[in-house]
Amino acid sequence: MTYCVGLLLNEGMVLLADTRTNAGFDNISIYRKLYTFEEPGERVIAIMTAGSLSVTQTTLAKLREAIEDDDATPETSIMLAPTMLKVAEIVGARLAEVRAEVDQKLSAMQGASASLIVAGQRRGEGMRLFLIYPEGNFIEATEDTPFLQIGEHKYGKPILDRVVKPATSLADAQKAVLLSMDSTLRSNLSVGMPLDLVVIERDSCKVCFRRRIEAGDPGFRAMSEAWSAALRDGFARISI
Repeated sequence: MTYCVGLLLNEGMVLLADTRTNAGFDNISIYRKLYTFEEPGERVIAIMTAGSLSVTQTTLAKLREAIEDDDATPETSIMLAPTMLKVAEIVGARLAEVRAEVDQKLSAMQGASASLIVAGQRRGEGMRLFLIYPEGNFIEATEDTPFLQIGEHKYGKPILDRVVKPATSLADAQKAVLLSMDSTLRSNLSVGMPLDLVVIERDSCKVCFRRRIEAGDPGFRAMSEAWSAALRDGFARISI
């Protein structure tokens, strides 16, 4: 399984994904689930993946193939699409296409499933954040719901519900997604290190900050321990 989260804020976007993939308790691997595509100053697109690895990797491969195609058009390439909405439509179509192909091959078994988060900005357009379902349809983040999650999201959602608003700073947003991930790591063994963190500032049209957080990272460990201590202290202060 996995956990990926994306925040859409006034100052920019913050994206975080784990890297654990497991096909049973004795078959655990590390695969990147956060991918970026850039033409600095013109457009930046980030895609996070959850679900069947065969579906997500094939979908990303088809998207890359379309980008590199000499006959690429705004209808086929996410790097030529005129808007982020069109990017979401292209990604959704490829996901649905790949899922259908894999389902057909696995017809004797339970069908494969996957979902994606697509985030980005094109010069002259606002930032946009989409959650794309296995069928290819999608929803978009709004001011009322400025974050989207895929994978094992239930453990990390409470802190986001309480803390994240459109006016949240990028610094606080990074802290929020990391603590959200920490809660998930503690509660679900199918989510694991290392973590990939990306920050995109508004109107920069490029990745402004990128960080891989390995197991045992001292900064992440200190944040996790401080959060645990704060929760214990808050719990002790509450009376009934």
